[in-house]
Amino acid sequence: MPAQDQLHDEDRNETFTERMDRNWNELLQELRVTQTGTQVLTGFLFTIPFQQRFGDLDAYQKDLYLVLVVLAVLATALLVAPVSLHRVLFRKRLKPELVAAANIFARLGLVVLALVLAGAAMLLFDVVLGRQAGWLVGGVSLAVLAAAWWLVPHLMRRAAG
Repeated sequence: MPAQDQLHDEDRNETFTERMDRNWNELLQELRVTQTGTQVLTGFLFTIPFQQRFGDLDAYQKDLYLVLVVLAVLATALLVAPVSLHRVLFRKRLKPELVAAANIFARLGLVVLALVLAGAAMLLFDVVLGRQAGWLVGGVSLAVLAAAWWLVPHLMRRAAG
């Protein structure tokens, strides 16, 4: 049986190691996009209590806000975790494990980010238009994110065989 590095992907003509390097680089590109947006969103949420109208929020809105801050920090931590993993595992010849772990962190980070985005829309509409509008927009946002980020890719994968 050939060594793992000698196995080729017929469509790409690459070794296992080359495929792991490509997978890592593709994952990094995805993380660059999500990390920036998540970090900006988290930073923005950190500034809200210092705004003049924050004191006007009712208890529910303040609780929702605090949940969103916790989720935003969690999303940021999950989406930045692969960088820390890479730093710790650098030159340890653990690229397959690094790619697998980073993939898990990225997936979890996207789930939490979807909750933050839907929750932020929910809070905004709750403050501006009322509780019912907040719940409606939060639910619709979550449904759209789930469809775009989970359902469509799964349907495409299934259709591809």
